[in-house]
This record gives sequence, structure tokens and C-alpha cells, in this order.
Amino acid sequence: MPLDAKALGRALHEDLSLHSTLCRRDAGAFQKAIRCDQEVLVACTQEQRLFAELGLQTEGAVAPIRFVNIRETGGWSRDAAQASPKIAALLAAARLPDPPPVPTVSYQSTGRLLIIGPLDAAEQAAALLCDVLDVTLFTQGPGSAGGAQARRHPVLGGRITGLTGWLGAFDLQWQADNPIDLDLCTRCNACVAACPENAIGLDYQIDLSACRAHRSCVQQCQAAGAIDFQRAASAQQERFDLVLDLRAVGAGPGFVQHALPQGYFRWDGRDSATLFKLRELVGAFEKPRFFVYQQRLCAHSRNASVGCKACVDICSAEAIASDKSHQQIQVNPHLCVGCGACTTVCPTGALAYAYPDATQLGARFRTLLSTYAAAGGRDAVLLLHSQDRGQALVGELGRAARLGLAHGVPAHVIPVALWHTASAGLDLWLSALAYGAAQLVLLSTHEEAPQYLDGLQAQMDVAQDIWRGLGHAGTPVQWLRATSAADLDTALQALGRTARSPAVAARFAVAQEKRSTLALALEQLIEHAPLPAAQRPQAIALPAAGSPLGSIEVNKDRCTLCLSCVGACPAGALQDNPQLPQLRFIEANCVQCGLCASTCPEDAIRLQPRLLLAPGRAQPRVLNEASPWACVRCGKPFGTVQAIEAMLDRLSGHAMFQGAARERIKMCSDCRVIDLYSSPHETKATDL
Repeated sequence: MPLDAKALGRALHEDLSLHSTLCRRDAGAFQKAIRCDQEVLVACTQEQRLFAELGLQTEGAVAPIRFVNIRETGGWSRDAAQASPKIAALLAAARLPDPPPVPTVSYQSTGRLLIIGPLDAAEQAAALLCDVLDVTLFTQGPGSAGGAQARRHPVLGGRITGLTGWLGAFDLQWQADNPIDLDLCTRCNACVAACPENAIGLDYQIDLSACRAHRSCVQQCQAAGAIDFQRAASAQQERFDLVLDLRAVGAGPGFVQHALPQGYFRWDGRDSATLFKLRELVGAFEKPRFFVYQQRLCAHSRNASVGCKACVDICSAEAIASDKSHQQIQVNPHLCVGCGACTTVCPTGALAYAYPDATQLGARFRTLLSTYAAAGGRDAVLLLHSQDRGQALVGELGRAARLGLAHGVPAHVIPVALWHTASAGLDLWLSALAYGAAQLVLLSTHEEAPQYLDGLQAQMDVAQDIWRGLGHAGTPVQWLRATSAADLDTALQALGRTARSPAVAARFAVAQEKRSTLALALEQLIEHAPLPAAQRPQAIALPAAGSPLGSIEVNKDRCTLCLSCVGACPAGALQDNPQLPQLRFIEANCVQCGLCASTCPEDAIRLQPRLLLAPGRAQPRVLNEASPWACVRCGKPFGTVQAIEAMLDRLSGHAMFQGAARERIKMCSDCRVIDLYSSPHETKATDL
């Protein structure tokens, strides 16, 4: 792997010395470096464990140590000679501080394991786990061999009606509706032998559809009394810490979502890794609370009307539920797996990714791209991949390139590991493009839920329309699908170098507020767009699905300026005028949630997804206005002529709004009260 220490040092603004065997012959240089109080960055992840042990054995070692991979990601490639700018960028990003601590979510498991499935398979699995876990079986038929004669574990039976929960808190509900009580059954097999219909299997449960009520089994079981056809079915419930499900997906009540709860596993009898994971899940566990929710920004619900539900629809863990009675959503942190897809599709930023947050990921993008450019790199492509399978594929590709079996990661493609590919969206993509990226590529390894692909593709379509509307060529953000290193190599080579970076790189910092970041990125891209201002359209039309930007159209003939939409708007895009009957609109604030349209009693509002390029995007403009109605008693203006006339028309046939009552509709609130109390025709409380 060719390394130019001087060139890298110039890009990183420090003096670097090159070591080829730092973990062997040059170990003394490493020990000398870690005796100082400055952070030490080791560009080798293969020997991370060795360096850590060496640090513990080095007297006076006080320096914090970080590790970064520049070999598989950059140096092991046929483009290695041109990879210095990328290597400098990776080294610079590795020096960024770690994300600050965030609140955690706790789990407690004592090892109570529930195994659901055919009794023979369940007993086989239990034999491999019972030395560590407290096993209970729930039989779902005898299987091919039935249960063993010796009963080594508690066995439950009946019809499962529900299974909910997470690690340490799984609740199983079932109906004990079988005539055989498994607690009383001695497995003497007399009932099995006596049944003329063979309706009793070696799971010691009766198949009632095959039973013909001979009751021979009851006579054989008189001593134990385990069989009673008159026993009423009873609802049962029990809590477990772990669940091993041997059933096919959807074979009964359970978990069918893509992202399964922690502590719940499916097993087909072949993958032993599943059993090893189960054996380790005893004790106390913690994970980061990956999200932050701000109800005041949420566009989910107002006045019992549902607007945006993008987070509910995209969550693959079913951790998000609607709570429209409280004008919010509910996120279960124990079910959340931290994919970040909900935060990506949230148009307002009410749901924000917390670990790392947007500011830290934005700083990483900016550091990578600015260092790459300063080191002489051009037209960088950011390859966003997951820390799990995606990172493994990049490593496999690097090793294949080292052996001459693949080309490797191109010199202009910078791999960026995310907790999950879905955790970054339109605001961060546009920021990266503004920082100087020529293109962003999202690596899909088929570990993503289908709804993730749909949700992110909708945002890609928005980015594509903005990019091309500003005069850029190419595709700014796209999927790259690969399941093997060979697939990844072929797809990376197919990218070519057709995309070009913007002429001027942005210098703004990504804000914690999503809308602020989006506004900064758009301003940068619009200001430095290749298409001259005179040739740009007034607005760029955007897809209806996934667009967090747009305007609204108001039918002035139907709108009565009741201003219900103003009260429903969660983003402050719709506003009234305290001085005049006006409906005003700030387009930069609109998130296209649709609450205004669903709230409008006159059905006068339509959404218009677009990006307005005119400078007045952040200024209020009047969508509708009307002449004020003058009180017929005092002349004070209130309401609008259109609204009062519409009210009079709708109540014209109502018995309670005739005569004087009808005239009061034409009065202001003060005069209405005065007229009511001064009228000789009205009954007063003092007259009763």
C-alpha cells in the first residue's frame, strides 16, 4: 500500500513519520507516542487488540488511542496510487471527537426462556440451552418424533392468543382449551394407545377435530385425572425474558415485523449462532436511546385530524404508534432498533437521531470532503453503508483487491459507516453535496426493510428534481445494491466519474434543527447553481411523496377565512393578520403534512409540492383576504363578509336562529351580549 507521508502531513497540517511494522519491529515508536498526553491515531484495525494490550503494558502510557482503517477502504485497490486524498480524509475524520453520551434504555434478563414449536424440536433446542437458561416449552404439536418420555422442562399447551414485549419483558397469552392438563399428565401413554382415532399425539394434546368422543382416554386416565372434556377453557398469561420461536413466520400470534424485538429469535434448527446469542442474554443490558422527540414540532395530529404519519409507516420494528388524542406519536424505546428511518422521513425534525446527532454527522461529512479537496482530490463520492453487513462487504472487497481478484474501492469513493443506512436523509444529503460531494451512494445489502427502500427512494426523487432543476447533471443520490464483494466491485466501477462537485464548497455547519439545515443547504445550492438565475424556473416541481417542501393552493371562492388551518399548522407556515382578515403563508416553513387540507371545513386547500427559487421564500405572502363585516349595532369590524353570509345561509332554516337571534349573528361579540340582556323578549335568570 503506497503511502506518501509528506503529502498526508501537508493535508493534515502535521509532521508524519511512516511505519510499516508498527505492531512488530516499530512497536517502540508506538509506545513512545502513547506516553504523551495527546490522542494517538493508529491507522490499523487488524491489530487493534494487540495495540490495546501493548498500551496496558507500557509504563506511563496516558494517551487515548483511536483506530481507523485506511487499508481495505483505500490502500488495497488498483487505484491506491491516487488514493492519498481519500486516506487523508479518512485520517482527518477519525480524529473527530466521539459523540457525547446520550440517555440509555435498560433491559434486565434472568434467563427465563420460552421455546415455542413442535415438542420434539423444542426439547432438542432446550437440551442445548438448559445448562444456562431456565427453559419452558410451549408445544405446537408433537413434530415427527413427539416428546421424550422423560419430562425435563415445564410444558405449556393450548392456543396462543398473543405474544408481546421485548428482552426481559415478553408477555405470552394463551387459552388453555385442551382436555388434557399437561401439569397432571404423567406421560404413561395409556391414552395414546387407547384412542381409536389416533387423535392424541406424543405432545399429549387431543386433536379435537379428529376426536369422535369415545372417551376411552378418560377411562384410561382415571388415576391421574389429567383428561377432562368438561373443563372450561381459561385464559392464561405468563412473562418470560427470552423467546425462541421454531414456528414458520406468520404461523400464529407473534412478531412478524422486519426488525424483531431484542431477545426474540427465530430458529430453523441449522444456525447455531442463534443459540450462542441466547446463551449470552442473561444479566443487565443497555443501549443508547437513539431518538429525541419534540412534540411541539410534530405534524402528526391536530384537533383529532391526522396529517403526517411517515414515521409510523416506515418503522420496521413497530415501535411507533399514533396517539392523535394527545396530538402526538408514541415511541417505545425498548422496541426501537436505532435504524433512524423515522428521523429521516420526519419533515419537521420532531423526531431527531441522537447517536450520533445531525451536527456530528454533518461535521464528519464536512471534514471528509474539505480534507479530500485540500489534498488535491476531485469529485468525491460518499459511499454510505451500515456498520454491519455494509462494512463487512467493504472489507471483503479490499481483501479481494489485495489478492488481485477485484479492482477495490475507487480512489474517489470514500466509504462512510453509519449505524444504519437509513439514518441520514435529505437534509444531510444536500449538505454533503453543498460541502463538495459530487454524488452520494447508499449501499443496500438486503438487510434493509422494504419500507426503508421506499421511503429513502422518495427522498432521493426529491433530491434528484432539485439537483436537475438547478442545472446539475447526473444523479446526486442513488442506491447501490450488493450482496457480495464481487457485486460491490462491479457496481462501484459502473459509477465511473461522470458526476461533478459544485464549484464552491459550503462552509456552514449542520444545525441540530432539521429545517434550519435544509434551508442552509438549499441557499448554498441555489446561490451557486450552474444554471444562471435568468434561466431558472420560478419554482421546481417536486414529487408529492416524500417532499418536505412546498406551497398550498387556496380556493378563494370556497375559503371563508375561518382560519382553522392556521390553528392546525404545526410549522407556523400559515398565519393570520391581527389587523385584517387575511390568510398569510411562509413557504419556507411548510412541511407538506396536509393538516391544513384535512382540517379545512370548506375543502378549499390543496398541497403543491415544490421548491420556490424566488427570494421571498421565507417572507409571508397573502393567500386570501376579504372585506371585514361591520357590526350592525356598533359598526365595529369583525369576521369577514363571506364568513358571516355563509353562516346566515347555513342557519336560515334553523328554528333557534330566527328573528332577533338571526340579527345577533350580524353583531360583534360585545353587542351580542348587550342585545341579549337588554331585549324584553328574552327570559332572564332573575325572572325564574
